[in-house]
Formats: sequence, structure tokens, C-alpha cells
Amino acid sequence: MGQGLRQRRSAIRQENQNQPIPNINHMTNHKTFLLLITMIAALGGFLFGFDMAVVSGIIEPLKLQFNLTSAQEGWFVSSALLGCIGGVAFSGYLSDQIGRKKVLFIAALLFFISAVGFASSGSYTLLIFFRILAGVGVGVASNISPLYISEMSPAKNRGSLVTYYQLALTIGILLAYVSNYCLQGHASAAGIVANPAVLDWLFVSEVWRGMFLVGVIPAVLFCFLIFFVPESPRWLLQKGRVEEAKTILSSIHGEKEGAIEMAGMNTGNVQVQGSFKALFNGPVRKVLILVMVLTALAQFSGINGVIFYGPTILKSAGFVTNDALLYQMILGTANVLFTFIAIWKVDTWGRRPLYLTGAMMAAAALALTGLCFLFGIKGMALVSCIITFLFAFAFSLGPLKFVIATELFPTAVRGRALSICIMTMWIADWLVNLMFPLMRDGLGIPATFFIFAFFCLFTFWYVKRNLPETKGQSLEEIEKDLIR
Repeated sequence: MGQGLRQRRSAIRQENQNQPIPNINHMTNHKTFLLLITMIAALGGFLFGFDMAVVSGIIEPLKLQFNLTSAQEGWFVSSALLGCIGGVAFSGYLSDQIGRKKVLFIAALLFFISAVGFASSGSYTLLIFFRILAGVGVGVASNISPLYISEMSPAKNRGSLVTYYQLALTIGILLAYVSNYCLQGHASAAGIVANPAVLDWLFVSEVWRGMFLVGVIPAVLFCFLIFFVPESPRWLLQKGRVEEAKTILSSIHGEKEGAIEMAGMNTGNVQVQGSFKALFNGPVRKVLILVMVLTALAQFSGINGVIFYGPTILKSAGFVTNDALLYQMILGTANVLFTFIAIWKVDTWGRRPLYLTGAMMAAAALALTGLCFLFGIKGMALVSCIITFLFAFAFSLGPLKFVIATELFPTAVRGRALSICIMTMWIADWLVNLMFPLMRDGLGIPATFFIFAFFCLFTFWYVKRNLPETKGQSLEEIEKDLIR
């Protein structure tokens, strides 16, 4: 159970007990530095959320301008997934080779190039090219940003800091909805203006270009700020760059706590080799299967069906939803606010209790939603059930899949392992997006929600049976407990 590592860390703390009390302001500076690093890395999640959500506002004008067929529309929406899979596939290996920081910069650069390219595209072929490129950026960010935050965080608040990535993602989704709503309103009210012509082109006559171009602002900010964050000390230590790792740990945690963290890293499981083959050996393989199943189950809860098809769902229940963008803003706001519960409780309640509570609550909310549709119950009763599901997902299944995925693997294979788990998430997303309309129209909405409720119940059972509690443990302690 990692007793030797805990004893060594305890011994270092004992040695430091007789030392002078550290300066409070100095400690505060270290905490502020760590928070800033986390917020900068979380911009990858913001760009991820913004890029995926902004498309909701540009599909209809694109169909009209380029006379897209149903097949072309479907290819445009789904082409980003191809890029996501490609980005995930190479980012894990690349981050293990050249470092987390450099790969984060690559993601930021891809977001910038795709935003500018998409906004200036004059053909359907170019739109698809830059949509795939944006997908590559999304894939890289969804893999490396939470990985980097996890490796930089101390054990006592690693869960909450990794959850900032999920929070940034939900804020990115919300701001994409707000941006689309405001730009569409501006374009409708402004009419056609002659000067300057380029602004008319971007924000009035072909406003969908401006919707995507707005993403340049956070992309440039990410490109600039990433130069000011340090490399992951765990990756540096893996590469034998011990002094650099020590310096970074001291700047993040202070000299004494940095020494404790360094001691823990030095006793990590160095026998696990950094290769794909190592992922499929006994102990690591079991952990990989565990995380892949949890990642897929989080998506099989039906979250994308609820968010992407929310207006359609409410219309089928008798609601009049004339403004889908406004409805999306309401859902996006709820998603952001509820994520704060995970930040607040993940390092005090622990991963397992939060996961179990959220899975059971989500199952109940989805089952009640299905019953509302089955018996024709409308109004606030139905809306409350959907909002309750969003609440449960936002504090458990949504953020915890990233927390768990970033802390259960050995450092030597963490990048590669996480890439496989994130790819699993994208494949599960694709299946839900593909199957939801078919299930809705073929089986009916009540049965569809009952199926989603079943997956949440299965998640409860699987977590209770298989997921260990990792609250308060360093990554090396977790490694010693699981990889034996």
C-alpha cells in the first residue's frame, strides 16, 4: 500500500518540524503561482469547449450559403471528430517525448490557425480542412491540459485543480453560446453596412465567419501565456533533468514541501517503461480497462443528447422554443455553476463518494424525465428533472473522468494511457450523437431516457466495485498501490 513512500515523506516532514515557521506571504505566493499555472493550462479546456459549441450557431447559415446536402452537413459536423482522434493519437506519445508544455503550445497554435482559416474560407473543401484542423487542436487539448494540471498539483488539492479544466470547458461552451447569440442579434439589427467592408463580411453579411473568428482571442492569449508556465517536473524527472525538476517544485510548493514532493517522485515505479507495450501488461492493463470503461460510461449517460438535442426534446413535450441559442445559454450557465460543486467537494468527500452520489442522482433524474414524457407531464416538473441531471453530471461524471484518468497511471506511460482513454471518450461521444436521433425516433423519448438511466445505474455499480479512493495521495503513492 505504498507504506515505504509514505514513511519517507513523513520522515522529511518530521525533519522540518523544528525549522522556523515559513512566511505566510511566501506560502501565499506559491499558491497563487500554482493557481495561475492551472488557469493557464485550463485555457486548453476553454478552447476545447468553445470550438465544439460554436458550431451550433453556424450550421444553418452554412447550409444556406453553400447549399449543403444532408450528407455534406453531416460530414461538416462530424469531420472534427476525425481531427480529435488524430490529435489524441499523437499528443500522448509526443508529450512523453518532448514534454507537456510544448504540446500545449502546439494545441494553442492549431486553434489559432483553424479559427483564422475557417473564418476566411471560400469553399466547402477548405471549411472541412480547417474543421479537421480544429478537431486536432481539440484532441490535443482534451488530452494534455488535464494531464499537465494533474502532474503539477499537490496531492491535497489535485482533484479540485484538475476540475478547473472541466470548469474552463463549460465556460468555453457557455461563452460560445453567448457569443453566437450576441453576434446573431447584432447582424440581424445592423443590416448591411458598406464600410469597412471586411467587418461587414465577418460580422453582418456572413456572421458565421465572425462567430468562429472570435476564437482567435483566447487562442492568442493561450499561445502567449504558455511561455510563462514551467514544464511538468514529473516529466523532467523521467528524463533525468533532476535539477530543473527541483527548481520548479520549489517555485510551486516552496523549498520544504518541494523536497517532500521530490522524495515522493524519486520513489516512483521506475520499472514501468514508457512504451505502448507497457500499457497492456498485467497491472497497468487493469487500470487502463477501468479508466476506459468509466470514461465511456460518462458519455453513455446521454449528456450530449440532452445538451445538443435539448430544444428538440422540449419541443416534443409541447414547449415552444423559438430561440434555440437562448435555450443553450440557459443550459450552459447551469453546467458552469454546477461544476463548482466538484471543485468544492472532490478533495474533501473524495472521488468515490462524489462519483457514487452523482451516478445515482443522474440515474434517478433520467428515469423521472422518461416518466414525465411517458405520462405527458410538462412544465417545470420536466425541466426540473433535466436540470437535476445536469447538476449530477456536472459535479461527478463530467469532471471526475478527467481526475481519475490523470492520476491512476504511472508517469512513464501517463501521456499514452490518457490518450487512449480520451480517444475512448470521443468514440463514445460519436456513438451517442449517432444513436440518439435513431433511439428518439425509433424507441421513443421515454425509452431513450430509461436506457441512459440504466447506464448511470451501471456506472454506480462499476464504481462501487472497482474504483479505489485516491483522495490525498500523491501520484507516486497511487502508482505504488495500483501498479504492483
